[in-house]
Amino acid sequence: MAPPAPRAPDAPPRLPGFLAWPYALYAGLLFTILGLLALLLMLPVPWLTGRRQIARNAGRLFLFLAGMPLAVRGAERFGEESWVVVANHSSYLDGVVLCAALPPRFGFVIKREMSRVPLANLLLRRIGAQYVDRGQGNKGARDTRKLLKRAKKGRSLAFFPEGTFQRQAGLMKFRSGAFLVSARVNMNLLPVAIRGTRRALPPGTLMPRPGPIRVDVLEPVPAPGSTADEGILTARDACRAAILACTGEPDLARDG
Repeated sequence: MAPPAPRAPDAPPRLPGFLAWPYALYAGLLFTILGLLALLLMLPVPWLTGRRQIARNAGRLFLFLAGMPLAVRGAERFGEESWVVVANHSSYLDGVVLCAALPPRFGFVIKREMSRVPLANLLLRRIGAQYVDRGQGNKGARDTRKLLKRAKKGRSLAFFPEGTFQRQAGLMKFRSGAFLVSARVNMNLLPVAIRGTRRALPPGTLMPRPGPIRVDVLEPVPAPGSTADEGILTARDACRAAILACTGEPDLARDG
């Protein structure tokens, strides 16, 4: 009999079939309870950083209790500076993971569709998340102005520049919004690679699986020197190349 195929070093253990549903119910109930508890704790807290710290602790606790231990490498690069963080996006877990990994001074930039999810909307608003309309109309322009206003005050921002994720594994094309903000306010970029969430909660399913999750904070990329297309594209491509190399996933932009 042929030996079983080797498992990737960061692949999660495979749950026996009879444990898949009980684990999924446990993880879902755990997420709901901790989310409600975090929201209740946030309600009386007037300080935004304090509310973000509560969300960060709740995210870390969820990942630990759900058997998804989080390892953050290169966290010293955050320092005390203001950054525009750009991260890959492959699962609904990515927001929880990034919230758990980043210092509480970061605000999240999230697609407006998430405002339709009641509990998530309340939590996101309490931690100062900024919704953006991905269209090019008046709403998109207004959202961009709000982002620039926050960034000009030195507030760090975190983006998923792919905008969304899909079932096919790989890194999609990056949108330019994060890099335009970086150029406008002269705030340097910090690429972040998230690994393990695609396996822990695959796109298109609500069946999570336990397993390690890793966040790598990569080398900073200088802010584009101007808002000209060439500078924006150079910064965008540098961040994307660093994340692509770290995740080892296919390049969906190159593959079409």
